[in-house]
Amino acid sequence: MAETDDHPAFFTIEGEELIPSPTARGPWAPDMLHGRLVGGLAARALEAGHAEEGLHAARLTVDMFRNSPLVPLRVTTTRVRDGRRIRVADAEITSERGAVGRASLVLLRRGEQPTGEVLTTQAWDVLTPDLLGEPRGWRGQRQGSWRPPFDLWPIDGERGRRAWVRETHPLVAGEPVSPLVRTALAADFASPLSNAGTHGLQYINADYTLYLSRLPLGETVGLEATGHLGDEGVAIGQCTIHDESGPIGYCAVTAVANRGMGT
Repeated sequence: MAETDDHPAFFTIEGEELIPSPTARGPWAPDMLHGRLVGGLAARALEAGHAEEGLHAARLTVDMFRNSPLVPLRVTTTRVRDGRRIRVADAEITSERGAVGRASLVLLRRGEQPTGEVLTTQAWDVLTPDLLGEPRGWRGQRQGSWRPPFDLWPIDGERGRRAWVRETHPLVAGEPVSPLVRTALAADFASPLSNAGTHGLQYINADYTLYLSRLPLGETVGLEATGHLGDEGVAIGQCTIHDESGPIGYCAVTAVANRGMGT
């Protein structure tokens, strides 16, 4: 997607800093950075510094342990391990107030697929966005002036909560959104999708781990909530990740209760 007046980039680059635009705000406070962007920036930096032909980004873990106001951010990465079949790299996202989050990327070398049959996740049976019509809101979202800065097609039915997500803003001005970054941004939605209840969303996620067998084709990413467990204010949730060709991975999240967030 290209940057326009209606769809500005979430960040612009000034030297080594990433400067957030007002669009980068989240749903819980007008001056708070949306947590999904922490994962997006981490994926962007890790991919730029450590990806190469033949290595597949198989696992991305993002820890979001500190809320950040809309202030300049920096992302630094470190290569932890470089082997014949595996590469591991870490990222740290910081502001003038200190660390905001961290991430770890595991890249595995592609090779010949083993023979034999293995239990495999099946494709879901939902309409694609082009058949669902215009994007619409989600009943679990917080009410008020904030609206999701991405296209959303929620699908509630007998088989649980599902949704298609499509980015409408560049993450960084002048840069395309790569398939890995697109998926990292969409993966944050696994928490509200799996953790929202009859009183709305009352959990805020602390992290997510994204597992990918391949990168998505096309601009839309689908999420299908497949589990939720909660006890004494701590929840875990999980989703299957799809593109329009079929399932591509899973996302697991942890979250802590914040009852003031319900709608």
